[in-house]
Amino acid sequence: MRISIIIPALNEAASICSTLERLQPLRARGHEVVVVDGGSRDGTARLAQPLADRVLHAPAGRARQMNAGADAATGDLFWFLHADTLAPEDADVVIADAVRGAGQADAWGRFDVRLSGRRLLLRVVERLMNLRSRITGIATGDQGLFVTRGLFVKTGGFPDLPLMEDIEMSRCLGRVHRPLCLYHRLVTSSRRWERQGVVRTILLMWYLRGAYALGVPAARLAARYD
Repeated sequence: MRISIIIPALNEAASICSTLERLQPLRARGHEVVVVDGGSRDGTARLAQPLADRVLHAPAGRARQMNAGADAATGDLFWFLHADTLAPEDADVVIADAVRGAGQADAWGRFDVRLSGRRLLLRVVERLMNLRSRITGIATGDQGLFVTRGLFVKTGGFPDLPLMEDIEMSRCLGRVHRPLCLYHRLVTSSRRWERQGVVRTILLMWYLRGAYALGVPAARLAARYD
């Protein structure tokens, strides 16, 4: 199973090299890395060039960037990874074993997440994120959603939303199969939590999810998120 690792990026010069360096063992084993830049002004695309198989340009917005990456990808399975997330060096083996073990042609899933900061409250947050995902079958972008090419095409890719595209994608995929919830962990940056305050960020996320569930348009919520 050849994996296409698709990374949407926008002004990620501070983290893109660390993320891509972790993926070099996977490239050495024949998998591909596709970075999709959304118009960075800090040299993200230039920094990514020597560490990726392809660096593409697309209109800003994670959904649009990830769909553009999938259109250009050549792998049997797409793995969508944030630009500030560090993957296990054996992630390809972990994904392949999980998909084969599922015993079905089409499959999708995600990893558990660990936030990079050391604050005790962040440990509580990440545990709740992983537990909630197992209960609801919803994967967030931080958890490294992966999906076989056939299932991605069948479900139409990410909806063109400025926010909550991962939730809608999970719901769509969940109508076909429950996700494979892997206990292996990705380490994702806690910079937003620490910059804005952990409690404040928790309350913001609850507000956004609740408002979206009540029908508030994603475009309005994206402005509040930003």
